[in-house]
Amino acid sequence: MIIYNVTVNVDTDVSDEWLQWMKATHIPEVMQCGIFTEHRMVRVLTDDDEGGITFAIQYTCADMDAYINYRDNFAPALQQKTQAKYGEKLMAFAHYYKQ
Repeated sequence: MIIYNVTVNVDTDVSDEWLQWMKATHIPEVMQCGIFTEHRMVRVLTDDDEGGITFAIQYTCADMDAYINYRDNFAPALQQKTQAKYGEKLMAFAHYYKQ
């Protein structure tokens, strides 16, 4: 099993809107790709949110081939939509893990 983790730091002035967009639009679009079997999103707790609010979104898929399929065939368009909507209001990085 592979866990694809995306950590996102969002400017506080758009964090509520972004969170709703993630729940209503982006995460459902990722799940509609048919690659991931489950997902979850959590807020990363820090002592100081002056640099924005940080969330971790985790998607689970069966194996590395499934993750590579997502990365190569679906992720670029979804990432482009996010960038077009929020641009410099967020910073994201992703990792994957084998469980």
